[in-house]
Amino acid sequence: MAVRPGLWPALLGMVLAAWLHGTGAQQSATVANPVPGANPDLLPHFLVEPEDVYIVKNKPVLLVCKAMPATQIFFKCNGEWVRQVDHVIERSTDDSSGLPAMEVRINVSRQQVEKVFGLEEYWCQCVAWSSSGTTKSQKAYIRIAYLRKNFEQEPLAKEVSLEQGIVLPCRPPEGIPPAEVEWLRNEDLVDPSLDPNVYITREHSLVVRQARLADTANYTCVAKNIVARRRSASAAVIVYVNGGWSTWTEWSVCSASCGRGWQKRSRSCTNPAPLNGGAFCEGQNVQKTACATLCPVDGSWSPWSKWSACGLDCTHWRSRECSDPAPRNGGEECRGADLDTRNCTSDLCVHTASGPEDVALYVGLIAVAVCLLLLLLVLILVYCRKKEGLDSDVADSSILTSGFQPVSIKPSKADNPHLLTIQPDLSTTTTTCQGSLCPRQDGPSPKFQLANGHLLSPLGGGRHTLHHSSPTSEAEDFVSRLSTQNYFRSLPRGTSNMTYGTFNFLGGRLMIPNTGISLLIPPDAIPRGKIYEIYLTLHKPEDVRLPLAGCQTLLSPIVSCGPPGVLLTRPVILAMDHCGEPCPESWSLRLKKQSCEGSWEDVLHLGEEAPSHLYYCQLEAGACYVFTEQLGRFALVGEALSVAATKRLKLLLFAPVACTSLEYNIRVYCLHDTHDALKEVVQLEKQLGGQLIQEPRVLHFKDSYHNLRLSIHDVPSSLWKSKLLVSYQEIPFYHIWNGTQQYLHCTFTLERVSPSTSDLACKVWVWQVEGDGQSFNINFNITKDTRFAELLALESEGGVPALVGPSAFKIPFLIRQKIITSLDPPCSRGADWRTLAQKLHLDR
Repeated sequence: MAVRPGLWPALLGMVLAAWLHGTGAQQSATVANPVPGANPDLLPHFLVEPEDVYIVKNKPVLLVCKAMPATQIFFKCNGEWVRQVDHVIERSTDDSSGLPAMEVRINVSRQQVEKVFGLEEYWCQCVAWSSSGTTKSQKAYIRIAYLRKNFEQEPLAKEVSLEQGIVLPCRPPEGIPPAEVEWLRNEDLVDPSLDPNVYITREHSLVVRQARLADTANYTCVAKNIVARRRSASAAVIVYVNGGWSTWTEWSVCSASCGRGWQKRSRSCTNPAPLNGGAFCEGQNVQKTACATLCPVDGSWSPWSKWSACGLDCTHWRSRECSDPAPRNGGEECRGADLDTRNCTSDLCVHTASGPEDVALYVGLIAVAVCLLLLLLVLILVYCRKKEGLDSDVADSSILTSGFQPVSIKPSKADNPHLLTIQPDLSTTTTTCQGSLCPRQDGPSPKFQLANGHLLSPLGGGRHTLHHSSPTSEAEDFVSRLSTQNYFRSLPRGTSNMTYGTFNFLGGRLMIPNTGISLLIPPDAIPRGKIYEIYLTLHKPEDVRLPLAGCQTLLSPIVSCGPPGVLLTRPVILAMDHCGEPCPESWSLRLKKQSCEGSWEDVLHLGEEAPSHLYYCQLEAGACYVFTEQLGRFALVGEALSVAATKRLKLLLFAPVACTSLEYNIRVYCLHDTHDALKEVVQLEKQLGGQLIQEPRVLHFKDSYHNLRLSIHDVPSSLWKSKLLVSYQEIPFYHIWNGTQQYLHCTFTLERVSPSTSDLACKVWVWQVEGDGQSFNINFNITKDTRFAELLALESEGGVPALVGPSAFKIPFLIRQKIITSLDPPCSRGADWRTLAQKLHLDR
């Protein structure tokens, strides 16, 4: 078959192309394949090669290829030759070289690309022929461009405080080509190059280093590519400012120009003022405090003295002083003369010398006075000797309390040889008196009246026999005696809340273990020759009626020491815990004592003690020490002066040691932060079979009339189910504030899904509304976790409740004597008790 000469190059090119296709020589870059023996300078080279392109929506894309010298150019897409009819060919001749040039264009539609979409990327390549060989162009990839509608992550609204960092994340929708991201602030473009406080991360998040008020705006993330432009939902960012207090103003002038009044100062929440929903300042904006202005006292004359003897000038005189009262605090001086004279005779003034008769008269009067004085001394001596015969050497408390003497606690002489220097007569001596039990006066001072105390009931008008107890008395007799006494009904019957001891002039110490309550009897507080049996008792608030008025609250346990009415020559020291946060501006603290009639009276107002007062109280952070020469029943009561007054509450979480059912109870106690309250709850939980499951916390409870709330959170629903029907439980404010209710607690009941469940993880929140709060993170095994059991192991304080003599004092006797000797008497160096007390601020 004959072939036209013009078709030889075309046929040769097709054969070469088929051969190249068969050998798989496909390159992405331009590749030349010369014919053996041909001139390589005449190989086709590309002036224009196809480039990567995106199909937008349904518009086809145009691929262009131009080569020189070239006799034929064809496109090959995804390994298949494009039909010749789909090529648009333009031929030309290069003017400078005269070589033939060819330009070819094809259109690629979306349908063509979608046929292979998902299998591999769609690509096209053109191949050019000349008489010297073939050349392949680079591959051009054709992709369908798109941008999905939904963002993978959109920015969320935020509220941040001033100068806090802000991070707004944004993950744009999926798209080809990948979308570019920009941010809008209130529809204005955010340009990090113009604002150094803002930058955009590689993950397209917008970061504000320090929030400013100007950064309060709506932020929008915008993603765009060649197909579309998408906007995220706007995120509102609010930069708020928490309020801050201004400085306090100066105290105002006292409201009373004379006497007790009030003065106040204020501050405002303007430094800065709260903005954009920022928190208002916590605390009070007005403070009040008591003040006293000294009232001027005008002077007044004392009564005139007696007239003097008549003088040689026939006059006598009398005087007076401006001292009833003396002027003070700017008061006026007395007006008038302080000396008055007048004529003492109406006749001529004649003076005669005293004769022998006057001297004899004076001597006789002096002799009579001396005789009367000697007679009085003899009578006093006879009376004292008779009284010594009648008095017993032992002032046993059984005399005052009708046989009140515990034989199980009273120390014996053998165990304590140093206890008594004068042994009491403990034989069964009987003393009889008519009428009610009468106190005895051991001294002339009216300061100490030995009367029936508030623990003693009047004995009536009959005859009563008082016995001294014997050390060998049986315990059964002691219990039967106590059960018949009316006064004992007011005392707790548990031996853990009362203690006894016998003391003489050496002194000693009584304590109720694990309660922080003790009574220190210093040496020589009990007169020499006297032996007292002293008791110390802790009362439960519900057993003693203590009336509280207004905002008053009980801050300490109610403690009795006695017997009341015994004679003490120096103060004893009663120590007990309290739960108040001592602050003179917030509290008015008073020491209350129950009188003989049973009524309570204020015996001491802390901070306003008079130097000669019978009582004194030293207040510390968690304890108070009452110095008193009169035993009785005491309690510390506080009255809040402002909402800043707080009480310390101890929070304890208990749960059963062993759980045999599906239900599991968590008990949250809210107690006064005192040792006696802790001891009572620990003893109660031991009876209930409970264990501590978290370390105790302290919460400051404010006088703000807001209740205490308790709630449980984050209970794993797959293992446990809470049976609480409400979101939280509440303890009323007054139940906590008055301090007379014990064992205040709430119980959270949980139910196990399976009996094999033993791990419990949750949170318990306890907080006062608009006040302080605590959070407990519970994570333990209910069957074998006991790591908190050691925290409340009660240890005995000092071993024995009663210590007598020198062993009761922390500083040895010889060292005490040296200290006393070095501090007394007053000297020019100031090394005396008064200077030490002033430096320790204890000279009230």
